[in-house]
Order: sequence, then structure tokens, then C-alpha cells
Amino acid sequence: MKEWKKFLYILVAFLACFYLPVENLRFTNAVFEALALVKWYAREHVLLCLVPAFFIAGAISVFVSQASVMKYFGAKANRFLSYSVASVSGTILAVCSCTVLPLFSSIYKRGAGLGPAIAFLYSGPAINVLAIIMTARILGWQLGVARAVGAVLFSVVIGLLMHLIFLKEERARHTNGDLAIGEIKETRPLWQNIIYFFSMIAVLVFANWGKPLVGDTGVWPLLYTYKWWITGFFLIVLALSLINWFKKDELKDWTSATWAFSLQILPLLLGGVLVSGFLLGRVGHEGVIPSRFIMALVGGNSLWANFFSSVVAAFMYFATLTEVPILQGLIGSGMGKGPALTLLLAGPALSLPSMLVIRNIIGTKKTAVYVSLVIVMATICGMIFGWIVK
Repeated sequence: MKEWKKFLYILVAFLACFYLPVENLRFTNAVFEALALVKWYAREHVLLCLVPAFFIAGAISVFVSQASVMKYFGAKANRFLSYSVASVSGTILAVCSCTVLPLFSSIYKRGAGLGPAIAFLYSGPAINVLAIIMTARILGWQLGVARAVGAVLFSVVIGLLMHLIFLKEERARHTNGDLAIGEIKETRPLWQNIIYFFSMIAVLVFANWGKPLVGDTGVWPLLYTYKWWITGFFLIVLALSLINWFKKDELKDWTSATWAFSLQILPLLLGGVLVSGFLLGRVGHEGVIPSRFIMALVGGNSLWANFFSSVVAAFMYFATLTEVPILQGLIGSGMGKGPALTLLLAGPALSLPSMLVIRNIIGTKKTAVYVSLVIVMATICGMIFGWIVK
């Protein structure tokens, strides 16, 4: 039977090569878009976003004791505290749906309950303060407020639903030894760990500090002007903390854990970005699926328009803040306000690359339920919002 499977795989691969439509302009353009998107992703996100995120995830898995994670995010943790912390994490981490994955993986494997971990996974890219401000300024205050409120509620509701749906499995996970990891003895004062983690988070945040809008005044443009100086300062703080407070074996464990997260996540992300670019292209460019088809299907506020917008948004890759100019163009082409909110709630928090990685962390069934919940809830919220502002 195995030999027949091998033969079928070879046959399918041969037929795919034999009938490869290289003479078709849309196909060749889609291939170019896939390569262009993965090049852009490697330049803009891997070094400044993913690499710091991998090091933070490695640090959590090595230096944050399981008891600490269980206290705030575990199955027996205070529900209000755990979901409150998880649901507002995006206000601190201005990350995209892919950058949050190493952090999600690390806290989940250290013992966080599925519900709070999922709330953190959704809120990380969804509750981005700058993105919400940009949404309100460019697309209108109604969409801005709806996005802010919807994202916070989404993270809590989806987390609670995932907890309830997989309650039996979660209880088994916490009682049958899946989390029986040896406790790490504290080797340094708490304030030293706080400085260590804060410096890494600061590097991640300020290295990716977004360009202010034209006409902006105040703190944001000032921080953008000096962002590399600020990033450099926190890198120096991080280096000094590593030199003075950490042992050689600890640094070795940290880099090993960081490398393990990189091997687990990065190949899936790059592969997913390639597929996403081939199907949907980049911002302002088309993949193999014509953008006019999408635009024609998201007008008005029907159930289909909201559902279609949610599905497309869930599979498409949105870098941080790019969803706003995309929506500006779609609304100008006739997109309804309901489907617009649907895209804002489903798009930044999900993407095809992130789905591949999430599946590798929590399994196919949990990933399918999570994606379905995001799509269904975004659809419902879009319809309600569209009815309210009509």
C-alpha cells in the first residue's frame, strides 16, 4: 500500500509539472507575487519581528517557571485575571499574526490553559493601539470604536469557548502528566528578570515602531525619530544584564530553546507566506485569484458578503497596519461597512501561515475550531455593525 502511495505522489507531481501553465500570464504573475511577498516578509518581518519574538519565547520557556505561568494562565488560575491580562496584551505588543506565534507556543507549553492562551493569541495582533487609531482616523470613528470593542470581547469570548469545547482534554492535559516539567529554581532577583524581559520586549516594540501619519504631532513622531537610539539603548541594557546576571549554561539553554522555536515555526511561516502570495498577491497586486472577484462579493451587508469577507481575511496575510489602506481601497470600491469590520476582526489575527503553525502547536482539531470561531463571530459582528450604521 505504501508503494502505491509513493507511485500516486510521483504521478501527481509529474502531471503537475507536465501541465504547468507557465505560458499563462496570471499564473506567472502569481508566482512572482509569491516570491515578492516572501522576499518582503523576510526583509521586513524576520529580522525585526520574528527574531526578537523567538528570543522572548525561548526566554519564557527557560526562565519563567511553570508555577508562574500556571498561577496567571493555568487551568486553576483566576478566570477574571487570566483573561483580562491575555485580552489586553495587544496594547503592549504591536505584532502581526505570525510574530505572536512563538510567544503563544511558549506560554502554552509552559502550562497556560487553552482558553487564556487562545485569548492571548488573538489579542496580540488584533488589539494594536496604533492600528485602532489609524482605523478611526482614516476609516471613521465608528469602525475604530467597533474594532477596539470587538477585538477585546472577541479574545475573551473565543478563549472561553475554546476552553469549554475542549474542557475534557484540558483537564486531562493538566492531570495526566502532560505538564509535568521540572520546576526551575529562581537564580536571580525578580527585578533582574523584569529588566531582562522588559528590555527584550522594548527592542521588539521600538524596532518596529510605525511611521506616524502626515500631520501627526506629539510623542509618536518623536519616538519614531529616535526609535533606533531607543532600540540601541535597550539592546545595551539587555547585553549588560546577560553579562552580569546570567550563567553560561543558562545562556546556552536560552539559545537552544530559541533555536528550537525557530526550527518549529519559521519554515511553516515562509511556506504559508508563499502560498498566500500566490493566491492573493501583495497589497495593490493580484495573485492567481482576481481582486475584482473579491470586491464584487463584499458589497452591501448580506450574510454572504460578511462571511466571504471573513474567510478571505482569515486566510490572507496582513502585516501590522496594512489592513487599513487595504480596506480604504475596498470601501472606495463599494465594500460595505459590515464586511469591513469583519475583515478588521478576522484578518489581523489570522492568516494561512499562522494557521499552519498553530496546527503544529495545538493540533488540527483545535486549530479548525479556533479558525471557525473567528470566522463565524466576525461574520455575526459584521452583520450587526452593518445593520446599526446603515
